[in-house]
Amino acid sequence: MTPTENMQNPSAGFLFLKYLLASFLFLSLKAGCLAFGGLLLAEGGHSGYRIWVGVGATPTDLQAAGELRRYLGKISGADIPCLQTETPPADSVIWIGSAGHVKSCPVEVDWQKLAEDGFRIVTSGNRLILAGGSEKGTLYAVYTFLETYLGCRKYSPNVEYIPRHPTLSLPAIDDIQVPVIKFRDAHFYDPGYMAWHKLDNHDSLFGMYVHTFGTLLPPEKYFKDHPEYFSKVKSGRIPDGQLCLSNPQVYRIVADELRSRMNKKRDFQYWSVSQNDNFSPCQCDSCRSVDEREGSPSGLIISMVNRIAAEFPEKTISTLAYQYTRGAPAHAKPLSNVNIMLCTIECNRSSPISSDPGSESFRKDIQDWRRLTTNIYLWDYVVQFRNLQSPFPNLRVLQPNIQFFVKNGVTAVFEQGSGTLRGEFKELRTYLISKLLWNPYLNVDSLMNDFLRGYYGQAAPFIRDYIYAMHDAIEKSGEELSIYGFPLPSEKGYLSPRMMDTYDSLLNCAEEAVRQLDEKLLERVRIARLPLQFAILEQAKAYGTAARGFYMKNEEGAWQVKPKMEELLNTFVERCKGAGITALDETGTRPDDYMASTRKFLGASMRVHKALFKPVSLKIPASRKYHNGDETALTDGLTGLEDYHMNWLGFEGEDMEAVLDLGSVQTVERFSTSFLQDNNAWVFMPLVVEYSVSDDGKSFRTAAQVKNTVPADKKGSFASPFTAVIAKTTARYIRVKATNMKTCPDWHKGAGGLAWIFADEIIVE
Repeated sequence: MTPTENMQNPSAGFLFLKYLLASFLFLSLKAGCLAFGGLLLAEGGHSGYRIWVGVGATPTDLQAAGELRRYLGKISGADIPCLQTETPPADSVIWIGSAGHVKSCPVEVDWQKLAEDGFRIVTSGNRLILAGGSEKGTLYAVYTFLETYLGCRKYSPNVEYIPRHPTLSLPAIDDIQVPVIKFRDAHFYDPGYMAWHKLDNHDSLFGMYVHTFGTLLPPEKYFKDHPEYFSKVKSGRIPDGQLCLSNPQVYRIVADELRSRMNKKRDFQYWSVSQNDNFSPCQCDSCRSVDEREGSPSGLIISMVNRIAAEFPEKTISTLAYQYTRGAPAHAKPLSNVNIMLCTIECNRSSPISSDPGSESFRKDIQDWRRLTTNIYLWDYVVQFRNLQSPFPNLRVLQPNIQFFVKNGVTAVFEQGSGTLRGEFKELRTYLISKLLWNPYLNVDSLMNDFLRGYYGQAAPFIRDYIYAMHDAIEKSGEELSIYGFPLPSEKGYLSPRMMDTYDSLLNCAEEAVRQLDEKLLERVRIARLPLQFAILEQAKAYGTAARGFYMKNEEGAWQVKPKMEELLNTFVERCKGAGITALDETGTRPDDYMASTRKFLGASMRVHKALFKPVSLKIPASRKYHNGDETALTDGLTGLEDYHMNWLGFEGEDMEAVLDLGSVQTVERFSTSFLQDNNAWVFMPLVVEYSVSDDGKSFRTAAQVKNTVPADKKGSFASPFTAVIAKTTARYIRVKATNMKTCPDWHKGAGGLAWIFADEIIVE
């Protein structure tokens, strides 16, 4: 039982005990199983059995036979030959086939019930029958047989367990499995892993997949001459919104472009005609009147998609019920070949959708859609896309959510994880999801324990305690979990100082348990630790000079980065790269990019100046959504990252007016305050920043005004300082007033909506 890259022992001690137990069971069964209808497939590394697939077997049947032969050889050492003859042998045969070989099947099978992916595993006399549905059923039967009855496991594409038993005895078996979820996509695209775990891939089904308006009717081709094809907002027609679906020419162009693409990709059944990924539906009179009549913007989309579906009756036309279209229409009913792709993007991830108060509107929406159609494709979200390497305790909601979807008639589920990227507990999360998509009513604790023992060896108990502790903590705290969240500090939540110390201790134990045993197990534990290390680093940016922060005073009294934090940053980045982690978020931030941005933050922060740590007051409070609205962010020495979630104060539709007290009258000659722009999030630079000074805090005199020079339509997320250098003057109090544009510009997709300004450190020199 020597571990290899593709035949990995979970741990020497665990598998030795497992091997002894399995050997005892097999030896016991050898004597008695035949009397109870079982089989003796191999004895002493030899077998008298043959695998039969029949003449005219499908490629899937042939693949299933080959896989069974390969694994049986590894398990028993016996080479069991494959036969392709008109009729199967009368005895000592493993029969593999789908509905095309009904006449030769030794037992009765309800082939219609098996449908595409179902199967029956049954022993009859001295024969083993693996009968599969019309698509991949035989392959799924083989892998289920290997896992359920012979003890094989595939924990990841590169980590599987294959027991060694020269003697293979089977009890009597009659196992029929037909999945209630017909389409099962776990967003994990290794072919071997997908086949083993009975997963589908939407890329093999869809000719076009979501957010297709901009592809079917591209603005770069049409907007200049035909702006009327696109969304009308308060400022007029815009190219980067949606389409004007009430315009008859829009329908014709979309339908013709779709036909052209279908002709080039004839094998695909599903074609998406769906909204772009933004919130800018057309508000022209015609579109708005339909929206009002239907009670939801989805009504206009369904009306158009129905017309397309009628034009292409042999295809399935899919469209999104997503964000502003998630609510079902009051009157428009999707045709039978219209697929509704219903998305859970707004839902809280720390509590089951079926009971979470914040998910009440989604519960209503799924019920409303269910009354209109049975053709629903449920798009669920199961990782933290903003920070893939961050603690995300949502494992306990996976099963109740999948069960909720099934209860509401859903038969197609896409669980969007990190895809080709690597996120927190990716292997475990994918393993659990895969099993639950096939059977939503399995025992999740047993599944998790089996995986942890197999994947982490002796470290498994500590990894389990780490997972359970985090889930217990978030349930107790009542905190919500967002797919775009951040691992920010909290006093009593799942990322509180006390819990962070608990997690660190458990992972220390996990590393020690395997440190001297197996380098690969140690590497897996260290990868499991990366999210906690990321959380420690991100929290240190917020803690600043506090005990858990990045900074300490050196012997000269100057602020410097703590050596242990510098070491942790280097360790985190190097281990990410060593683990093949190419991106830390869905936008593609590389580990080296994270290193650079963190070093930029550290280099710019804790700059000594006259306002550092000085008290500051706000005339209008900042939004509590960001930095808890704590005004000390303006003088704590910590610079804001180029993201409004960290060390920024936000003001929605309001000016910022801050007054800071230097503590005594001092000479000043330079002021600077950084502001953020991210117009995609409705965040703009202030129009002007005015600096005023006062000796008594009552009578202020204007020292400087700095006008904005950054175009409001400049894209991206970035910071810009508003700096003023003046002739030396004296002051104790400094007032900083930043004028907000108040509402988004007419050209903006949020025209008329409240605009934000975000301010950071006020520097006085």
